Amino acid sequence: MIKIIVTILFAFVEFLVFPQSVKGYVFELNSKNEKVPLAGTNIFWQDTQIGTTSDLTGYFELKKPEQNDSELKLIISYIGYLPDTLLINDDTDSLEIILTINRELNEVIVTGTSVSKFIDELDVKQTEVITSKELLKAACCNLAESFTTNASVDVQFQDAVIGAKQIQLLGLAGTYTQIMFENIPTLKGIGSAFGLNYVPGPWMTAISISKGAASVVNGYESITGQINFDYKKPDDLERFYLNAFQSSHFKTDLNANAAIQLNENLSTIILAHSDFVSKTFDDNNDSFKDQPNVRQFNFFNRWKYQSFTGFESQFGLQILNEKRNGGQLRPTPSSNPVYQNKPYEININTKRIELFAKNGYVFSDEPYKSLGLIINAQSHEQNSLFGVRNYDAEQKTFYANMIFTAEDEEEIHSVTLGASYVFDQYQEKFNGIDYFRKESRPGVFAEYKFAPSNIVSIVPGIRFDFHNLYGTFFTPRIHIKINPDYNTTLRISAGKGYRSVNLFADNLNSLASSRKFEVIDKPTYEEAWNYGFNLTQYITIGLRDLRITADYYRTDFVRQTVVDIDSDTRKVLFYDLNGKSYSNSYQIELAYELLQRLDLSFAYRYTDVKTHIGNDLLPKPLVSRYKTLFTISYATEDRSWLFDSSFLLNGPGRIPSTSANPSEYQRENSFPAYWNINSQITKKFDYLDLYIGVENLLDYKQNNPIIASDDPFGNYFDGSLIWGPIDGRKFYIGLRLSII
Repeated sequence: MIKIIVTILFAFVEFLVFPQSVKGYVFELNSKNEKVPLAGTNIFWQDTQIGTTSDLTGYFELKKPEQNDSELKLIISYIGYLPDTLLINDDTDSLEIILTINRELNEVIVTGTSVSKFIDELDVKQTEVITSKELLKAACCNLAESFTTNASVDVQFQDAVIGAKQIQLLGLAGTYTQIMFENIPTLKGIGSAFGLNYVPGPWMTAISISKGAASVVNGYESITGQINFDYKKPDDLERFYLNAFQSSHFKTDLNANAAIQLNENLSTIILAHSDFVSKTFDDNNDSFKDQPNVRQFNFFNRWKYQSFTGFESQFGLQILNEKRNGGQLRPTPSSNPVYQNKPYEININTKRIELFAKNGYVFSDEPYKSLGLIINAQSHEQNSLFGVRNYDAEQKTFYANMIFTAEDEEEIHSVTLGASYVFDQYQEKFNGIDYFRKESRPGVFAEYKFAPSNIVSIVPGIRFDFHNLYGTFFTPRIHIKINPDYNTTLRISAGKGYRSVNLFADNLNSLASSRKFEVIDKPTYEEAWNYGFNLTQYITIGLRDLRITADYYRTDFVRQTVVDIDSDTRKVLFYDLNGKSYSNSYQIELAYELLQRLDLSFAYRYTDVKTHIGNDLLPKPLVSRYKTLFTISYATEDRSWLFDSSFLLNGPGRIPSTSANPSEYQRENSFPAYWNINSQITKKFDYLDLYIGVENLLDYKQNNPIIASDDPFGNYFDGSLIWGPIDGRKFYIGLRLSII
């Protein structure tokens, strides 16, 4: 015991006499002569590579180099401040440093360009980031129109009458893709049908697309991948923004946002959006509106609090109100005398409220540890009329996720632990029948990252969720990133996903038909495995990098609710999968700056999606087998003029059989390949952008998209078999005003 005490005392005395590291804080003085922490300050020993940066509280700790000099020189620097050099003696162990703003900076002119979309090289998952610069290359009125220049995501109309769009990732419907708002699950369940229209394009700063198995931190609902979008924040450089858009189809979009810095700790931003379609068209003379009349008001207010002592909080509120009115412009003679001389109407009214709060704390004494709590609540109401069918739905959702992250100083090991709770309540009424469901599911998860070098990173993760209706869900996932050299990255992923089935919300397009819903097996939940790989290779050609990206992903369903529109042209059948259901997606993409400021990209994707329908393994209907996308962007030397175009070739696909219909209501069993060309020209001034563009330049449209449009109350009416554009060439013009 005495030896232990003596050893401790000796070590303590040695530490007092010869401190092995120096600690301290870095501050600046504000206008009130108060000390304010400077985060991110560079601190390093002169003539060495030993250095560190200060944390959010201005704190730093730096080991002393092993050298014989009695005095060491410590360099402290921060952009925009006068650097400082301190002489550190052997017995110095603590410092307080105050930097002064450099008010005599020499003029520095920095020129450069940033890429508009890129692969996140630091992320172990395969993540493609679409920046705000890329979003400006098209009209991008909402999230549904944000993937014009993206080869991975497809967007098309759900049907020919309600104007809703849906995404497809890896050849499967968007319901298998988890939509996230800054890592908060959103736009699911009832909100998924029109959710893409609820995210205004001018509000977004970036969209991240992750294919395949995602992180277990965000839940189990990602089967084919995640789409995560970021909104503008109160502390962004932009103080005021205004956007106005007008199309030749009389669609008007208005957007504005203003940010206010209330004090050093608190800031807020208000975002407002309105869009409306006031005039109707019937270019194909089928008596139906080509697009419904729409009126949407969307308001979002978010706040940010920064304590500078390790705590940060963001919270906000979004309110949306939308009305859609579609259907016939004029009634047509009906085979059903009850509806004689009555127009077929579609009315959809939606009210949505969403609140969120994100709180995080970084431990000042252990800067490699942090704790976060995310809270989200949503209320979604929808009242709908489809001809003679009424569908009213209400969804209430509560989401909470607590996350603890710890990492060692060498950044070799890190672990993320957490617990979540999700509550969903659905109240649906369809033709007088009530469907009520409550889902309550607490869960726990763990994710570990092992990165022993820059060559390999491995991230396994598991989570357990305890569903009150469907039992325990076990979700294993793993991601591996290998960098054999500086220009090559290989990513491998595998994992399982689950989702609850929402019978009507998932198939709202079928309500725009006379098909009867027949439930053979009551839908519960779906379960699937997803695995694949991604290879990214950079090849330097002419001092510029050619980026080649190739990937393959497969989704195998263990459990699925089959939506059968093949067996009977007058029914939609729902039953459990009995056989195989899978998706194979192959994609290759090349991106290169051919000449200075001339960017080109080329992508080709092939999808093989099949499901057992009855006894037959059939390709998924209304899905193109392949997709070819070519984009070109050019900017003048001063970047005052921007030219952007995309050329999309959608491959052929299968149409469900309509052979049982009368001959005048039959369609081909397949659709052909077709081109879709979009172009835009932008003129930039100091604070103002003017842009003009065209969508669907070749004016390609699906002929007679509505079956039996002359008899919508009859037995053969169907507006859901949509595989191509239903509105023709569209010109638009707009302006953007941005003040920093």
